[in-house]
Amino acid sequence: MKAIIIGGGVIGLFSAYYLHKSGWEVEVIDQSDLSDNCSYGNAGMITPSHFVPLAAPGMVEKGIRWMFNSKSPFYVRPSLNSELLGWGLKFIKSATKKHVDRSAAPLRDISVLSKKLYWEFERDTNLDFGLEDKGILMLFKTPKMVEEEKHLAVEAANLGLDAQYLSPEECARLQPGVELDIAGAVHYHCDAHLYPNRLMKVLVKYLEDSGVNMHRNTRVDKIAHEGHKITSFNSADREFKGDAYVIATGAWSPAVAKLTGLHVPLMPGKGYSFMVPQDETKKMTIPSILVEAKVAVTPMNGSVRYGGTMEVGKINDKVNMNRVKGIVESVPKYFPNFKPAVPAEKDIWFGFRPVSPDGMPYIGLSKKYKNLAIATGHAMIGLSLGPATGKLICEELTGSEKSMDLSPFAVERFE
Repeated sequence: MKAIIIGGGVIGLFSAYYLHKSGWEVEVIDQSDLSDNCSYGNAGMITPSHFVPLAAPGMVEKGIRWMFNSKSPFYVRPSLNSELLGWGLKFIKSATKKHVDRSAAPLRDISVLSKKLYWEFERDTNLDFGLEDKGILMLFKTPKMVEEEKHLAVEAANLGLDAQYLSPEECARLQPGVELDIAGAVHYHCDAHLYPNRLMKVLVKYLEDSGVNMHRNTRVDKIAHEGHKITSFNSADREFKGDAYVIATGAWSPAVAKLTGLHVPLMPGKGYSFMVPQDETKKMTIPSILVEAKVAVTPMNGSVRYGGTMEVGKINDKVNMNRVKGIVESVPKYFPNFKPAVPAEKDIWFGFRPVSPDGMPYIGLSKKYKNLAIATGHAMIGLSLGPATGKLICEELTGSEKSMDLSPFAVERFE
């Protein structure tokens, strides 16, 4: 059996890993050279703690308020684009407590599965990609967030996740050289982190060494089908034929899915990150999320990666320096002795997260084509859910026993 996968990001590569492991021949097609897709600039966090989808009560109000702040963490670029309008209406409809409650267990289950699979992957391949099990600190400054994060920690505990509320003094003892200015923290011991740049490089090499064919700088511009089966993916000069097909093209998925006649509601959410070398006298060892600022801070490879913002709009290659300044200015408010300078534009990474209207990924088989799987829409947690998504796609295509129920992630749930 042979699988053809469009998309060489973490989702497509782990789909290739598990399909190849199950005995399939696999080919991966990507429009880039596989050296700098969205997975590379990720904050590197593996997050069972993220059981609340982006579409949650209060996000619409915050989004409207943040639209008037050029440094805000979440921004929807106003446009008369019909896809954005449709996405926005679905987002508003999804942002309810009922949706959040319904989504918590599936998001927990797929995240816990993914963390377990990361450790298995490291053990089975003997690859080093900086995987560490130190948890993640949610740091907050305001009385309102103290109450909200305490409540979330209780919900996490009710879901079986290891979450511990910490006073500022208790949090400071975890990293003695790191000065803090916070009202409190929650330590999610259930979380972990890794170095995305290394993961992607070793994963690509491992797959190629194992016999997976990688087709770089190749754009699929036509998808052929007969009846209820895909028959080929086609580039300008080549036809790729297999028994099963996977679309894992991140923010580009709506355009690719459209080649099959499928509608996958999705918008690109631009995020930024940059790296700063660690100071050994004030060394950070545990990743943090600055709750009010929505900024991720992760120690990796001898440096600290700062990342954040969600700018929903059309794909473009412009760096919005105000968004980057917003990240920079937020850091010393929580870490007074960490004062990163505004990086030069050439040192700023940006990428496009695939954001579904309800904040849930699309994972599974298409109803229209029985040999087509879609894996996209993971927003900020694509790297976190990479192994689990790959394994679930493999289970769908091979017809093997399912690790979990995929109905919350149904591909055509908006049709």
